[in-house]
Amino acid sequence: MPPQPDPLWDDIRNELRRATPDFKFQIWIEPLELAAVCGHTLYVRAPDHIHTSVTERYLPLLRRAAAARFDRRAVVEVVDSTWQPPEASQPSGHREPVAAAVAGRSLNPKYTFEQFVIGRGNRFAHAAALAVAELPSQAYNPLFLHGPPGVGKTHLLHAIGDYVGRYGAGMRVRYATIEEFTSEFVEALREHRTAGFKESFRGADVVLIDDVQFLAGRVKTREEFFHTFNVLLDSGRQLVMTSDRGPEKLPELETRLTERFRSGLVVELETPDVDVRRAILSTRAQLDGVCVTDEVLDEIALRVTSSVRALEGALIRVIAYASLKDERPTRELAQRVLTRVGPPPRETTSVADIVKATATEFGLEKDELLARDRRPTVALARQVAMYVARELTTYSLPEIGRRIGNRNHTTVLHAVQRVQTVIQTDSDVDAAVHNLLERLAPRADRRDE
Repeated sequence: MPPQPDPLWDDIRNELRRATPDFKFQIWIEPLELAAVCGHTLYVRAPDHIHTSVTERYLPLLRRAAAARFDRRAVVEVVDSTWQPPEASQPSGHREPVAAAVAGRSLNPKYTFEQFVIGRGNRFAHAAALAVAELPSQAYNPLFLHGPPGVGKTHLLHAIGDYVGRYGAGMRVRYATIEEFTSEFVEALREHRTAGFKESFRGADVVLIDDVQFLAGRVKTREEFFHTFNVLLDSGRQLVMTSDRGPEKLPELETRLTERFRSGLVVELETPDVDVRRAILSTRAQLDGVCVTDEVLDEIALRVTSSVRALEGALIRVIAYASLKDERPTRELAQRVLTRVGPPPRETTSVADIVKATATEFGLEKDELLARDRRPTVALARQVAMYVARELTTYSLPEIGRRIGNRNHTTVLHAVQRVQTVIQTDSDVDAAVHNLLERLAPRADRRDE
């Protein structure tokens, strides 16, 4: 009596047949067998004469099909004819319940390839990121994007995740900053659940890691990241990282780690030129539904040269000031606002001074802003301080959070987004933010201790 067909493997094979030309399917896919299932891992046996080729060429395709037909967290291992199933494995015909995928923090829906403005300083980075999104683990792996704050690195990281999420046929994306990677790792150690932590990263098809420069000074995190890096690449998964500097300039990192960062494609993003700055402002105004003339956008693009973030901050200040004064945003008004407020002295403004000034503006004590005080007035003041710190410093979200009461990256991001919304409708908060920006921007003679 012939063996009964395996329903799970039949489903996966049908998915593979749709994604593979007939002649390739007959040569490379038809001979494969499902050997065992162990948790989220499928062990696929390949005949010895095609084992190496299937592993090198078709592992990502197998993983996508398994994610679509079995479990979004599925891991596929290609084994040879001598391989024996582990004791804990299940019969190949058994399908265990599908659990919810863990994908980390949500991606920013505004950060897509369609909304990324391409220019001379970022054209290569955009092309590399798009190639990775279209062919994960087959184009550039790993991909390392670096450049000063606010030039579009995080935008491209989110755009890759967005693209794979839409067109990746069930591929799993895991996005995290190094700050989040560290926090989750420490929590997993404390609660004795490191296996789950490792699976959440190593089981993903595409892993996106932001701000790897913050690995410096974190010995245990570096060790775990090193092993995660190796597992991801050895198993054919895609890894993309960003940093504010190139691998060779990262402090306190072992040679073995920087060499791995450089083992794929390293691309630098440069600050945008005036034409790109003008296009970025136009795109931002359209996305936010802001009515502003070309003359105003030209004025901002000429005056603010440091980063995309500074550009967007300048546009917000001009629009907010015009709203506060009940005036039309004109070139003259932009000149007046930007001359007085000026491009933020992003390298020199002190977060400590921002916290102190914000507390004074809201009639609070500095310690109240830094404490775990949830009163609405205190919470709003704390969010304003985070927003102003984002505008006037080069610190990342995790760094700002660390300096304002040791909050996490997500808290700061929520604060910035909320204040951006509130200043459009609340004139009191709008005035307070404007006062802080005007008062603090010229103070360019101190840094945090």
